Amino acid sequence: MPMNEFFSKCFTEMLRKGSVLVSFNGVMTSNVIADTLGMVESKMNELLETSALRKRLYNVLVECLQNLYHHADTHDAQGKRLNMGAFVLSKGDNEDYLISIGNIVDNEKKIMLKDKIDGLNRLSKDELKELYKDVLNNQTFSEKGGGGLGLIDIARRTGNPIGYDFIPYDDNYLFFRMNVLINV
Repeated sequence: MPMNEFFSKCFTEMLRKGSVLVSFNGVMTSNVIADTLGMVESKMNELLETSALRKRLYNVLVECLQNLYHHADTHDAQGKRLNMGAFVLSKGDNEDYLISIGNIVDNEKKIMLKDKIDGLNRLSKDELKELYKDVLNNQTFSEKGGGGLGLIDIARRTGNPIGYDFIPYDDNYLFFRMNVLINV
């Protein structure tokens, strides 16, 4: 199956959780991120959510979209990096919000992502706060400019475990899907 069909199939599965408020599937650009954030902000105002919830959801969403933009491993036929990403913001029956993001990553990243997220999911609120300060103060940054602060910040702001899974595509790539629950 061509990668774009595989990607669309994975995106369709993401749309099946809760009542979809905003979604996107395609090449992530800075304009797409800005437009998406604007749509979400408008939607939150329409739903009359509290300013504290809007701020928390917006900040988590910024981190999620930046992860999509910076960490996608999709390439076109000429080898040019495409930044393919999928995003869904939905509202569950219990009124909580679910942010689901997905992108293609190479198999080598699977263990690193799994270990990082599992490690964060095991930490308490205070341990996450200390880890965030430690990474920020030690300024240990990756080749893509981040020090892992995005995932730490997501875990801190939501107070919930970060859900994830990997859907194999071929011997080299897989679809990484991450789910973040934001309680009302």
